[in-house]
Amino acid sequence: MADTARQGEAEGTDGPPMRRASWRHIGPGIVVAATGVGAGDLVATLIAGSKFGYTLLWAAVAGCLVKISLAEAAGRWHLATGRTLFDGWRSLGAWTTVYFAGYVAVWGFVYGAAAMSSSALPLQALFPGVMDLKWWAVLCGLGGLVFVWFNRYAVFEKVMTLLVGVMFVVTVYLAVRVTPHLGEALAGLAPVLPDGSLIYTLGLIGGVGGTITLAAYGYWVNAKGWTDTSWMKVMRLDNRVAYLTTGVFVVAMLFVGAELLHSSGIALAKGDKGLLDLGGVLADQYGTVTSKLFLIGFFATSITSLIGVWHGVSLMFADFVTHYRKRRAAGDDQGAAGSGAGATTGEEVAAGARERSLPFRAYLLWLTFPPMSLLFLDQPFGLVIVYGVIGAFFMPFLALTLVWLLNSSRTPREWRNGMLSNGVLGAAGVLFLVLCVQQVRELPW
Repeated sequence: MADTARQGEAEGTDGPPMRRASWRHIGPGIVVAATGVGAGDLVATLIAGSKFGYTLLWAAVAGCLVKISLAEAAGRWHLATGRTLFDGWRSLGAWTTVYFAGYVAVWGFVYGAAAMSSSALPLQALFPGVMDLKWWAVLCGLGGLVFVWFNRYAVFEKVMTLLVGVMFVVTVYLAVRVTPHLGEALAGLAPVLPDGSLIYTLGLIGGVGGTITLAAYGYWVNAKGWTDTSWMKVMRLDNRVAYLTTGVFVVAMLFVGAELLHSSGIALAKGDKGLLDLGGVLADQYGTVTSKLFLIGFFATSITSLIGVWHGVSLMFADFVTHYRKRRAAGDDQGAAGSGAGATTGEEVAAGARERSLPFRAYLLWLTFPPMSLLFLDQPFGLVIVYGVIGAFFMPFLALTLVWLLNSSRTPREWRNGMLSNGVLGAAGVLFLVLCVQQVRELPW
């Protein structure tokens, strides 16, 4: 998202010459778009479309604008300071380290099982009777582990781009296939709140494409080789492409929900299984070929989220461990803001060593093998509650800490937030806090 004039003027300040934004550089944005939109997001959008038709289309668009602002802020921190996001968090105090360590431990354990199951569902539907869902899930987890373990960012990005192409073709085809009423869709861009739609509206704005992978965006920017302010224009174009792509996915699925489900009064199950319900509806309405094509898109959506998290969050965890070791070696356990002791930099991420490091691979194993136990056993009730509470707090944590970091002396003056960024990030923080409270209230205490 374009920032204030002050940041635009920064392009003329001293520093490395600004590179021209070019489509040939696009990459990290495609990765974050593919990872951030999972099967659960598509179900949420479908259900919103099935309940309210096109009325909440404006909320889906607003959500993409919010994510543009968040991802741009994360990328701007990495490029403007040369330091990683976790390094910035640590400068705010030791409490961020405690939070992050607890979050990635609990979240990774439960998310691993959810991602494997989500990827397994369309495979079982495409190949019925071949093997049980649990074993499809195990296969997906092992496949993701092997792929990320043996490939560096460049190959990872190319595969993600290919899978995004599959997602794009399938979702656009479905949107066209259901013959949307474009007049009604345009009317849905006017901000209206039908009765009973508040939670769905907030969910569309805050939920779709909004996960820890927004924080990973800055790491993928560095892994691409973008490490200083000369890449700022390129990063901003890349980020806009990311959420334009996300917007296409969301709008297309809302079209399907509005036309195919809302008009016929068909209800979907919540969660990933709702997409299997949609596969059955598509088979009845448009035939087996369309249904199979949808299941392929469903698999592409789920597997990109799996391997994206396997790579991006493992990269963040490796940075967390490296930072901790550096501070211990520097004898700076107080984490004084701005001291620079033990700082972890974008150059280190760009070098690629993190992707071969022991912490990176250890977290890969944590995402893969312990969660497999949840595929064979009922998820422990207490763990689900803790996961829900910690997970609900991550997005407000991200939004509000970015406001803190990008308005402080930790960021060079010319790259600090302007009024527009502060307004959007502040509103996002409030929105995510509201969603957090709502999610905690809905937990089965």
